[in-house]
Amino acid sequence: MRKTIVAGNWKMNGTSESIRTLLADLIAGVPAVEGLVTLVCPPAVYLSQVKAQLGEAPVEVGAQNVSAHPLGAFTGEWSLAMLQDLGCDYVILGHSERRSLNGETDAEVAEKVAATLAAGLVPILCVGETLAQREAGETLSQVAAQIDAVLQRVGTEGFASVVIAYEPVWAIGTGLTATPEQAQEVHAAIRAQLAGSDAAIADKLSILYGGSMNAGNAAELLAQQDIDGGLIGGASLKADEFLTICAAAAESRK
Repeated sequence: MRKTIVAGNWKMNGTSESIRTLLADLIAGVPAVEGLVTLVCPPAVYLSQVKAQLGEAPVEVGAQNVSAHPLGAFTGEWSLAMLQDLGCDYVILGHSERRSLNGETDAEVAEKVAATLAAGLVPILCVGETLAQREAGETLSQVAAQIDAVLQRVGTEGFASVVIAYEPVWAIGTGLTATPEQAQEVHAAIRAQLAGSDAAIADKLSILYGGSMNAGNAAELLAQQDIDGGLIGGASLKADEFLTICAAAAESRK
């Protein structure tokens, strides 16, 4: 059975005090269920604090980005070795905000995925379409092209250690959400794309939904056959909402 992953992407939010409070609530309420991974991805400056406070709690830690370079004169960047040193387990890569605001290309994202795999961390590869692309009927071709760029770099076998997050760009932070049927269609297409090369890897691939999943819609989304968790934005900053999503994920594994 595939892992179910609930990952909180805190983006550029939080202070030392607010993070202490949020983590205390998460530690007290997070379900410990076999096959369920609960993950928080704070801003890089708080990774050490988060890792230390979590201790032995059943919550893993990820970063929101990383450089593909091992070290050197890259001011403002951080390396995979640094993330390993801090005890990170996962790295979000290719988030639509990185692609749109920082100009990251498919090729650059693919290099980061390759470097992350080589370092032994788990990439969460984000893919998705804009509203214009959806309205033009280009959703599946856009998502397939983003995945193809990574396939060409790491091969199908690389996806044995990759998590994919489908995030319709038009549903991120807007309050809009793809219907369960719309999300399932894309998730199924992603799995089919990988299955064309290796059905076993495709079957084990965890594909998360990343477009405004919240406490109100999580259960219905997670009930879909090919939705294996969520990449949660704003709702991950509210302990009660995030824990409700985690509970729905735990229930979906029964």
